[in-house]
Amino acid sequence: MIWEDFSEPMPTSKRAKKGKSRVKAASRTRRMPARTVTTIAPWLCVRGGARAVDFYKSAFGAKELFLMGEGESVVARLSIDGAEFWLSDESPEHHNFNPESLGGITVRIILTVADPDAVFARAIKAGAKEVYPVSEEHEWRIGRVVDPFGHHWEIGRPLS
Repeated sequence: MIWEDFSEPMPTSKRAKKGKSRVKAASRTRRMPARTVTTIAPWLCVRGGARAVDFYKSAFGAKELFLMGEGESVVARLSIDGAEFWLSDESPEHHNFNPESLGGITVRIILTVADPDAVFARAIKAGAKEVYPVSEEHEWRIGRVVDPFGHHWEIGRPLS
Protein backbone atom coordinates (compact mmCIF):
# COMPACT_ATOMS: atom_id res chain seq x y z
CA MET A 1 0.00 0.00 0.00
CA ILE A 2 1.37 3.45 -0.82
CA TRP A 3 1.12 6.51 1.40
CA GLU A 4 -1.33 8.31 -0.89
CA ASP A 5 -3.91 5.56 -0.26
CA PHE A 6 -4.41 6.90 3.26
CA SER A 7 -5.68 10.30 2.16
CA GLU A 8 -9.11 8.96 1.10
CA PRO A 9 -11.94 9.26 3.62
CA MET A 10 -12.68 6.13 5.57
CA PRO A 11 -16.25 4.87 5.11
CA THR A 12 -18.53 5.45 8.07
CA SER A 13 -19.84 2.48 9.96
CA LYS A 14 -23.13 1.03 8.68
CA ARG A 15 -24.37 1.06 12.26
CA ALA A 16 -23.92 4.79 12.70
CA LYS A 17 -27.24 6.54 12.38
CA LYS A 18 -27.45 9.86 10.67
CA GLY A 19 -26.65 12.65 13.10
CA LYS A 20 -25.78 10.25 15.96
CA SER A 21 -22.28 9.19 15.00
CA ARG A 22 -19.78 9.26 17.82
CA VAL A 23 -16.94 9.55 15.34
CA LYS A 24 -16.05 13.09 14.37
CA ALA A 25 -15.76 13.76 10.67
CA ALA A 26 -12.04 14.56 10.91
CA SER A 27 -11.28 11.20 12.47
CA ARG A 28 -12.91 9.33 9.58
CA THR A 29 -9.97 10.15 7.34
CA ARG A 30 -7.47 7.28 7.31
CA ARG A 31 -4.06 8.73 7.93
CA MET A 32 -0.82 7.03 8.68
CA PRO A 33 1.10 8.41 11.62
CA ALA A 34 4.05 10.64 10.76
CA ARG A 35 6.73 8.50 9.19
CA THR A 36 9.59 7.89 11.61
CA VAL A 37 13.05 7.23 10.29
CA THR A 38 15.33 5.04 12.39
CA THR A 39 18.63 6.71 13.23
CA ILE A 40 21.46 6.24 15.68
CA ALA A 41 22.98 9.35 17.15
CA PRO A 42 25.87 9.26 19.61
CA TRP A 43 25.53 11.23 22.83
CA LEU A 44 28.89 12.51 23.99
CA CYS A 45 29.50 13.28 27.65
CA VAL A 46 32.05 16.03 28.23
CA ARG A 47 33.45 18.39 30.81
CA GLY A 48 32.63 21.92 29.73
CA GLY A 49 29.58 21.50 27.50
CA ALA A 50 29.45 25.09 26.25
CA ARG A 51 33.11 24.88 25.19
CA ALA A 52 32.39 21.56 23.47
CA VAL A 53 29.56 23.10 21.43
CA ASP A 54 31.92 25.86 20.31
CA PHE A 55 34.67 23.34 19.49
CA TYR A 56 32.42 21.14 17.31
CA LYS A 57 31.15 24.22 15.48
CA SER A 58 34.69 25.35 14.81
CA ALA A 59 36.28 21.95 14.11
CA PHE A 60 33.55 20.29 12.05
CA GLY A 61 31.18 23.09 11.05
CA ALA A 62 28.47 21.68 13.33
CA LYS A 63 25.14 23.47 13.43
CA GLU A 64 23.32 23.88 16.71
CA LEU A 65 19.83 22.34 16.50
CA PHE A 66 19.01 22.45 20.21
CA LEU A 67 20.72 23.94 23.24
CA MET A 68 19.58 23.91 26.82
CA GLY A 69 21.55 25.30 29.73
CA GLU A 70 24.91 27.01 29.89
CA GLY A 71 28.38 26.57 31.34
CA GLU A 72 28.69 23.27 33.19
CA SER A 73 25.13 22.10 32.57
CA VAL A 74 24.54 21.93 28.82
CA VAL A 75 22.51 19.58 26.66
CA ALA A 76 22.91 20.16 22.92
CA ARG A 77 21.84 18.53 19.68
CA LEU A 78 24.26 19.26 16.84
CA SER A 79 24.43 18.37 13.16
CA ILE A 80 27.40 18.01 10.84
CA ASP A 81 25.98 18.13 7.31
CA GLY A 82 22.84 16.33 8.50
CA ALA A 83 24.60 13.77 10.73
CA GLU A 84 23.26 14.47 14.20
CA PHE A 85 24.76 13.89 17.62
CA TRP A 86 24.07 15.06 21.14
CA LEU A 87 26.31 16.17 23.96
CA SER A 88 25.97 17.06 27.58
CA ASP A 89 28.13 17.62 30.58
CA GLU A 90 28.94 14.40 32.38
CA SER A 91 26.64 13.44 35.22
CA PRO A 92 28.12 10.60 37.28
CA GLU A 93 24.91 10.37 39.29
CA HIS A 94 23.22 9.19 36.05
CA HIS A 95 26.19 6.99 35.03
CA ASN A 96 27.20 9.39 32.23
CA PHE A 97 30.97 9.82 32.25
CA ASN A 98 33.34 11.58 29.91
CA PRO A 99 36.44 9.76 28.63
CA GLU A 100 38.74 11.56 31.10
CA SER A 101 36.75 10.17 34.04
CA LEU A 102 36.96 6.65 32.62
CA GLY A 103 40.64 6.85 31.72
CA GLY A 104 39.88 6.12 28.06
CA ILE A 105 37.18 5.82 25.46
CA THR A 106 34.39 3.30 24.99
CA VAL A 107 33.45 4.37 21.46
CA ARG A 108 35.10 5.96 18.43
CA ILE A 109 33.17 8.17 16.05
CA ILE A 110 33.59 7.79 12.31
CA LEU A 111 32.93 11.04 10.46
CA THR A 112 32.59 10.29 6.74
CA VAL A 113 33.18 13.39 4.63
CA ALA A 114 34.06 14.26 1.04
CA ASP A 115 37.43 15.82 1.93
CA PRO A 116 38.99 14.13 4.98
CA ASP A 117 42.25 16.08 4.65
CA ALA A 118 40.47 19.44 4.92
CA VAL A 119 38.22 18.39 7.82
CA PHE A 120 41.17 16.80 9.63
CA ALA A 121 43.20 20.04 9.27
CA ARG A 122 40.23 22.11 10.44
CA ALA A 123 39.84 19.92 13.55
CA ILE A 124 43.55 20.25 14.38
CA LYS A 125 43.36 24.03 13.94
CA ALA A 126 40.35 24.11 16.31
CA GLY A 127 42.26 22.27 19.04
CA ALA A 128 42.03 18.53 18.32
CA LYS A 129 45.22 16.46 18.57
CA GLU A 130 46.40 14.06 15.92
CA VAL A 131 46.25 10.37 16.83
CA TYR A 132 47.34 9.31 13.36
CA PRO A 133 47.53 11.33 10.13
CA VAL A 134 45.24 11.01 7.14
CA SER A 135 46.45 8.19 4.91
CA GLU A 136 45.10 5.44 2.69
CA GLU A 137 44.45 2.11 4.36
CA HIS A 138 41.84 -0.63 4.17
CA GLU A 139 40.30 1.04 1.09
CA TRP A 140 39.71 4.30 2.99
CA ARG A 141 41.36 7.70 3.14
CA ILE A 142 41.24 8.21 6.89
CA GLY A 143 42.93 9.87 9.86
CA ARG A 144 42.17 10.05 13.56
CA VAL A 145 42.03 12.93 16.04
CA VAL A 146 41.14 13.20 19.69
CA ASP A 147 39.08 16.25 20.59
CA PRO A 148 39.78 18.40 23.68
CA PHE A 149 37.13 16.42 25.57
CA GLY A 150 38.73 13.00 25.03
CA HIS A 151 36.54 11.68 22.18
CA HIS A 152 38.25 10.02 19.21
CA TRP A 153 37.09 10.89 15.69
CA GLU A 154 38.05 8.90 12.61
CA ILE A 155 37.72 11.33 9.70
CA GLY A 156 37.63 9.74 6.29
CA ARG A 157 35.91 8.44 3.19
CA PRO A 158 35.91 5.20 1.23
CA LEU A 159 38.28 5.19 -1.75
CA SER A 160 35.87 3.48 -4.12
